[in-house]
Amino acid sequence: MDLSHLAARAQAPQPGDGAPAAADPTAADGQAGRVVDVPSLVVDVTDQTFEQVAQLSSVVPVVIDLWAEWCQPCKTLGPVLEKVVDEFGGRVMLAKVDVDANPGLAQAFQAQSIPTVVALVGGRPVPLFQGAVPETQVREVFTQLLQLAEQHGVTGRVSAPGAAGAEADAPAEPQIPAAHVAAVEAAERGDYAGSIAEWEAVLAKAPADAEARAALVQMRLLQRLDGLGADEIRTAAAAQPADAEAQMRVADLDVAGGHVEDAFLRLLDLFAASDQDARPAVRERLLELFEVVGVADPRVIAARGRLANLLY
Repeated sequence: MDLSHLAARAQAPQPGDGAPAAADPTAADGQAGRVVDVPSLVVDVTDQTFEQVAQLSSVVPVVIDLWAEWCQPCKTLGPVLEKVVDEFGGRVMLAKVDVDANPGLAQAFQAQSIPTVVALVGGRPVPLFQGAVPETQVREVFTQLLQLAEQHGVTGRVSAPGAAGAEADAPAEPQIPAAHVAAVEAAERGDYAGSIAEWEAVLAKAPADAEARAALVQMRLLQRLDGLGADEIRTAAAAQPADAEAQMRVADLDVAGGHVEDAFLRLLDLFAASDQDARPAVRERLLELFEVVGVADPRVIAARGRLANLLY
């Protein structure tokens, strides 16, 4: 699927605009300041319906979330994207694309891993980031995206029922269990250490709380990656192939970016090559990443089987 026609359409004058044939491509079809009604700020799109949503990128930036049902980092990132989009009060939209059901869009945006987040501004694709990132970083990226959009004349708004400014019509948010509130609030502040401590306290009192356990391993993953760049992590691992910590950090990065099989293969090979003193740490990291991805995931089941063979 070639997206170049969307960019061309964004640059072309529309009937009745009174624009000359060589219209300024930053004019964004004369949509600056326009308000457009939409059914929702967050929409699911397909290969067939994408172009209708893409046309709105001449009014507001349209953020594209490329995800899949089996991708645990996608489930972590998705609610964060929706929350931040709502905070921006109609200045951005979110289009969610299930890559398994819509291979055309996955190919068009060259999604090498998921979650992958890109945007359309005036029909032009703008890469944003890959993997699950903290809420504060998502907010910063959106702010920069709006600055870029303004430079190209995309300064409109979309209005949707239940969006910011129409709170009276918004459905009630799911109630967070009282025992989870402190941990959730710490995570929203980007305080991963605090959130981890709170989730551990929850589990000390309720060891069977599956939601708390899932949140805990996700917070630990985000904390390990916080403040580190992908290039920095991969360069360190390439320079120190025998350094277990460096290799485990790459595995964390791969899981966060959706390269689950690569992560498991790296850690299983590391486990096989490690001495008896180093093996427990590698095994513990594998078990934790199994929980991040989901213990019922076929890739987890296969990796767990190989780990068992290596153990016995």
